[in-house]
Amino acid sequence: MYVATLLTNPAAPALDPALVDSLRNAWGGGDAIWLAPDVAAEFSLTELPSNQWDVWDSLQAQAVDLVIQPAENRRKKMLLADMDSTMIQQECIDELADEAGVGARVKDITARAMNGELDFEGALKERVGLLAGLPVEVIDHVLATRITHMPGGKTLIATMKANGAFAGLVSGGFTMFTAKVAAELGFDENRANTLLAEDGKLTGEVGLPILGRDAKIQALNEITARLGIAPKDVIAVGDGANDLGMLGLAGTGVALHAKPSVQAECQIRVNHGDLTALLYIQGYTQADFV
Repeated sequence: MYVATLLTNPAAPALDPALVDSLRNAWGGGDAIWLAPDVAAEFSLTELPSNQWDVWDSLQAQAVDLVIQPAENRRKKMLLADMDSTMIQQECIDELADEAGVGARVKDITARAMNGELDFEGALKERVGLLAGLPVEVIDHVLATRITHMPGGKTLIATMKANGAFAGLVSGGFTMFTAKVAAELGFDENRANTLLAEDGKLTGEVGLPILGRDAKIQALNEITARLGIAPKDVIAVGDGANDLGMLGLAGTGVALHAKPSVQAECQIRVNHGDLTALLYIQGYTQADFV
């Protein structure tokens, strides 16, 4: 058995019941269950539709996301999330680069690295090198004035934790950012890279080993082993090429507002919903939200 979930942006709810019923009838699905009025609905399927991706493509033009997944074990025991452009709306290193006066150069490298065009480790070292001499206190300024949470993040974590799940934040960014974001959103654990500093200024170097794609896989394996659960019990979310390993290993891997090359390798793509989409995908209703 499978479940098809249709959802849209909660800030502009426009999921048409007629659209849900039309698709359900075309695919011979079960009764529609509304998870949130005008925002998310689901129905059961006995088999995968052959035209799934054609329908997905047409629904994108209507600002509707479509997710089809096995019905079994879709409510997860652990969330593993990327930070930059996933749990927050910015790329931290790009914001620091703006403060250092090298914003345009760093943003170009970031975009290419996240799309898989550049080696992540080399790209990170190059970008951090451009921050040499930046006062450490600029990080607190950036956190206070430039960093905003992705909508739905706090609700996602609170709801999953209220239902017994563990929440981990694993980032190719920096501990000075993940520590604060994790505390604000309610994560149980956070992992990231370390920016090195001397005499109150960034040295332009990052602590080794660098946390990249393989380290995110390692985090998933280590945390699940410690908790006594399996990778199939994890829902992972990210947007960049360095997230693909953990997205592929997790039972449910969600490409959230992801780069094209990342979407191309993921079965679950959310382009219009916010982070509460990860709750609807698991079968939570709006009434279940914490």
